[in-house]
Amino acid sequence: MGYILLEGGAEFGGRMAEPDQRALELAGGTNARVRIVPTAAAPDGNDQRAGANGVRWFRGLGAQDALAVRLTDRAAANDPAVAATLREAQLIYLLGGFTDYLGRTLAGSAAWAAIVDAHAAGAVVAGSSAGAMVLCDHSFNPASSQVAAGLGLVPNSCVIPHHDTFGARWAAQLRASLPHALLLGIDERTGMIDDGTGQRWRVYGQGQVTLYVGTEIRVYAAGAEFALPRLT
Repeated sequence: MGYILLEGGAEFGGRMAEPDQRALELAGGTNARVRIVPTAAAPDGNDQRAGANGVRWFRGLGAQDALAVRLTDRAAANDPAVAATLREAQLIYLLGGFTDYLGRTLAGSAAWAAIVDAHAAGAVVAGSSAGAMVLCDHSFNPASSQVAAGLGLVPNSCVIPHHDTFGARWAAQLRASLPHALLLGIDERTGMIDDGTGQRWRVYGQGQVTLYVGTEIRVYAAGAEFALPRLT
C-alpha cells in the first residue's frame, strides 16, 4: 500500500516544499515518476498553465520525471493511454480548482481505477484543495454549499482546505451535515501525510491541521503526529 498526502491549498510555493519533498522521497526519490493531474482547473481553461506550474515545481524539488497528464474531461478519464500512465506513476498529484467537476470526472472512470491500483502498488496519491477534498469519503462543493460523495480513498472523512483563510467558515455547516465524519481542516501551504495505513499522519509545512471530532476540536502543528480516531 502507498501513501496519501492531503494539502490545504496555495500549493507550489514556500513551505509547501516540505510535504511535497517528503512525498517525493516516499515515492522513490528524484527518479520517481511524478504525474500531475490538472482536471480541476479545466472548467476555466486553466489546466495547461496549472499543470505546467506543477511540473516546474516538482522539477525544482529534484524530480527528473515529472509530467502533466492530459486529463481534462470524462473522455480523457476513460482513455486507456491516460489510465496506463497513471497506473505506472509513483506520485500522482491532483491539483486544486473546481471540486465538483473533478469528482464527477474521475468517479467510476478508468483513470480513477488506475490511481487506486497505483496506490495499492505503493504510489503516493496527493491532492491540494479540491484535489484533497475529492480523495475523501465526503466532498464539499463550495459553489453549491452541498456535500457529495467523494472518491473514498480516506474513509469517513471530509477535508476543509484553506482552513486558515476562509475554509474554517464552512466548519459549522459541515459539522451539522456530517456529524459522524471526521472533518480535516488543513491550512494553506500545509500538508498531512499518512504512514501507509491511513491511520497515523504527520503534519508538514507552515500551518496547522484542525480535526473536528464530534463536538471536540484538536489542533496539530507542523511536526506533530496523530491518529485518526474511529467514529461510529
